Amino acid sequence: MQTLPPMLNLNDLRFFVMAVTHGGFAAAGRALGVPKSTVSKRVAELEQALQARLLYRSSRSFTLTDAGRDFYEHARASLIEAEAAQEAVQRRVAEPSGTVRITASVPTAQQYLAVHLPALARAYPRLHVQLEVSDRMVDLVQEGFDIAVRSHFAPLPDSGLVQRPLAVEAIVLVAAPSYLAARGVPAAPGHLTGHDGLLTGVAAGTWRLSGPDGARMEVAPVPRMTVNESVVLLGAAMAGLGIVPLPQELCRAAVASGQLVRVLPDWTAGSVTTTLLMPARRGQLPGVRATVDFLVNCLQPAEPAGSAGQ
Repeated sequence: MQTLPPMLNLNDLRFFVMAVTHGGFAAAGRALGVPKSTVSKRVAELEQALQARLLYRSSRSFTLTDAGRDFYEHARASLIEAEAAQEAVQRRVAEPSGTVRITASVPTAQQYLAVHLPALARAYPRLHVQLEVSDRMVDLVQEGFDIAVRSHFAPLPDSGLVQRPLAVEAIVLVAAPSYLAARGVPAAPGHLTGHDGLLTGVAAGTWRLSGPDGARMEVAPVPRMTVNESVVLLGAAMAGLGIVPLPQELCRAAVASGQLVRVLPDWTAGSVTTTLLMPARRGQLPGVRATVDFLVNCLQPAEPAGSAGQ
């Protein structure tokens, strides 16, 4: 079996190239921040390893031998390639890449992620985001998810997961202009008891409202429709079926376009919090960390307009 010659020390090549480039050991030492003797010694060790003279040097001259000239061209090219290789790895490490698995409920995905994930993909082209939209409570650790984005009315239980708040928004009362034209505009919370209500669940028949100066009131509208999905309730409200409490962001576009109108604009029906959760160890991965930072930046936490529960 043939024995391979020992590899040259890449640092010795750098000392040699710098000496040739700067025209002497003293100038190379100044450029490298080392004594002239260090450069001279390393070049001598390189010549010994190669068993060839690379330089003619004296007190007055510093020139390359024929072998030294050939070696210089290859050594300089090798250093350029080594620097390029290092930069390539550094760029790969610095640029988030790989797969990031996210789970979110249908309303959360529609309201938040649908808007921001395309910008995330453009910012990090080497990142592959996998979003599973589901209203079931996913076990992040057991099912291998990196991130969950959940909207909730009550504080989340302590699960050992890292929790990062993304947004807190008020729940407002809205209705279609056609409904209000037919049934009248409530002037006070007590007037809601005679109005049709679009409810989020059987247990949500009573609305707990917060108003100016900390005022609180409970009202029970006439149940007109009960749906446990906010986008369907939004459509029912725009169809003129009744008054509905919805997260402010969810109905912002409909209010801006005039399809819906705020009812009792000084009152809110609680707030909804959107939280990002992840296993602690997953947050150390560059791709996951970049995704978390991106979402937190897009959805800065804000103080809720109302604090009453629903």
